[in-house]
Amino acid sequence: MSTLFTPMTIRGVTLPNRVVVSPLCMYSAIEGLAQPWHFAHLSTFARGKSGLVFAEATAVEAIGRITPQCLGIWSDEHVEALQPITEFINDMGCVAGIQLAHAGRKASTAAPFNGGQPLSKDDPNAWITVAPSAAPVAGNFPTPHELSVDDIKQLVSTFASAAKRSIEAGFKVIEVHGAHGYLLHSFLSPLSNFRTDEYGGNIQNRMRFPLEVVTAVREAVGESVPLFFRISAIDGLDGGWSMDDSITLSNALEKCGIDVIDCSSGGIGGAPRFRIDDEGKPLTKSSARTPGFQVPFADRIQKETNLKAMAVGVIIDPHQAEEIVSSGKAELVALGREIMHDPFWPLRAALELGDDPDYDLWPHQYKWAVDRRAQIAKLNE
Repeated sequence: MSTLFTPMTIRGVTLPNRVVVSPLCMYSAIEGLAQPWHFAHLSTFARGKSGLVFAEATAVEAIGRITPQCLGIWSDEHVEALQPITEFINDMGCVAGIQLAHAGRKASTAAPFNGGQPLSKDDPNAWITVAPSAAPVAGNFPTPHELSVDDIKQLVSTFASAAKRSIEAGFKVIEVHGAHGYLLHSFLSPLSNFRTDEYGGNIQNRMRFPLEVVTAVREAVGESVPLFFRISAIDGLDGGWSMDDSITLSNALEKCGIDVIDCSSGGIGGAPRFRIDDEGKPLTKSSARTPGFQVPFADRIQKETNLKAMAVGVIIDPHQAEEIVSSGKAELVALGREIMHDPFWPLRAALELGDDPDYDLWPHQYKWAVDRRAQIAKLNE
């Protein structure tokens, strides 16, 4: 059996394989509530037998949404809307995960297919954004409200409450979103955090809020639930967050109860896409991407910390994915655009890697179709 399709146990949860569906924003919720689209979208990946299926970035409070159409989990009503989704994923033998997020100063924007720009202050759907400092993302973004220490303490509790609701909703894995220029990342990066109190300045102070969030989430969900933390391993801009900083953060996160580091990059001032060299250093400020371009980040986490790493970023080929996990560059691989293009990617990968010669991984409802296809293929040999 390939490493990619070897089960993996993290705390009290066993993943049937190492293929993960990245959190994929759908911009299709109503008041943060999951809709039929979310069930259709996420259930497809469960039928495709991804080991771990993450729901999209899910806001811990209403002003933490990226857009007014983003998913949320700040009330019991949100829990009820998500339960049918998690039940189906788990019943298919896969594992349902959720990414808890707060968009911070990158919130209150239009959906990408509606332009993706910040909503006008006159738009009835807009709200005032929050951040560590009163500094906008870019010239076209509004100046956010600078959070007070009391605001920060309340947000720690808000994340913890969202984590409890996530377990009630049926999620078995929780990821805390600390990447892509959103709230937690904006505290980490010196390019967005200009505070002079205990939450700003040196790296230890800039890490304080994310570490407090993780500590509260771990306490809220207990010891059996796997916790992931998504990082932007580098800002990719001069004077920004570096890979060495990510190693420091990862070691601190381990002490707070994190199990897996999800290794992305960029986003502090725009889209999280940068070309990097073999040492994880940015080559240019271009948004061009190449297959596996972020794998070196995961590789360093694997080599220099005691945590597991998840690799992301243009992972498209089963043999490529197998090489990443079998060589120890990462324990898990997460797919985004590729798995939206082909939700049955894991089943195809298992066939290509020789792990499912009799199509046993396929849902039994589809078994007759794949058996017939195999019979026809043999006749044509």
